[in-house]
Amino acid sequence: MTTVKYAGKYDFEPELAPALAVFEEVEIDLSDVAAVRAAVPEDLPRYVPRRPLEVADRMIPGPGGELRVRVYTPAAATPPLPALLYFHGGGFVAGGVDTHDAWTAWIADEVGTVVISVDYRLAPENPFPAAPEDAYAALEWTAAHAAELGVDPARIAAGGDSAGGNLAAVLALLTRDRGGPPLRFQYLDVPVTDDRMGTPSMRAFDDTPVWNRPANELMWRHYLGDGVRPGGPGVSPYAAPIRAADLSGLPPAFVATAEYDPLRDEGIEYAGRLLAAGVHTELRVYPRVPHGVVLLGGGFPVVRRIAEDHFAALRRALLP
Repeated sequence: MTTVKYAGKYDFEPELAPALAVFEEVEIDLSDVAAVRAAVPEDLPRYVPRRPLEVADRMIPGPGGELRVRVYTPAAATPPLPALLYFHGGGFVAGGVDTHDAWTAWIADEVGTVVISVDYRLAPENPFPAAPEDAYAALEWTAAHAAELGVDPARIAAGGDSAGGNLAAVLALLTRDRGGPPLRFQYLDVPVTDDRMGTPSMRAFDDTPVWNRPANELMWRHYLGDGVRPGGPGVSPYAAPIRAADLSGLPPAFVATAEYDPLRDEGIEYAGRLLAAGVHTELRVYPRVPHGVVLLGGGFPVVRRIAEDHFAALRRALLP
């Protein structure tokens, strides 16, 4: 894959120029997963809470062995509190609770919710359905340990960004179909929803920073594993939720998309499918920004504005 070159091609928000300049020479090459994982910068954005926040890592039972979760609890709040099960992005092959620590701490602090960030198993070593089964195990554990966690079991939400947005959407389907613990809300930030990759934005954005079509194609091959062709007839709706025939009976949703993101149109389409199925859904399309902009941190006014939209949606859904 060629080096990303986008300067002058996309009309990005000017204030993001210092951050996006870092990607000018970055090669997004998911053919070498080990290199992608090793390339995670050590100086990730940090978040200093405005209010006391207790943070603890826990090991919980999972279908493939123990799972690590990181639990963020607003220390000054009176339980029971709502909870957000959070699933990190990273193309199903990279990322973890550490890469998203600043963002999940920011959510817990600003929304006043317990956040349980899940280190689900990664592809290609653990292809589908490992990650959604881990997500379901984390939901069952949260519901079963609600009193210990200081959580209201009637106010548990699922959320995530990119691949994690996919897992949040899929978890809503799984727990509906299995009669599992109910979800109050689904928070889907720039979600992966469609393996067919035929939308206008997917065709157009083959060299955008942060995420692009070539990376997306390799992601699906890693995630689905051998013998399952992305776009083919054998892809489960629990892998690509837009393939689900019935989206009725799902919890209300917030869906965020970005203008310069190949995933933009499948996120918009999924929001439309939810609305058509009678699911209360708020859709936001943020102009002049790339995929995953909230992870750049609060040092940029546009990121703070977008983040506050997300926090406000979570407050409306979860707080009394």
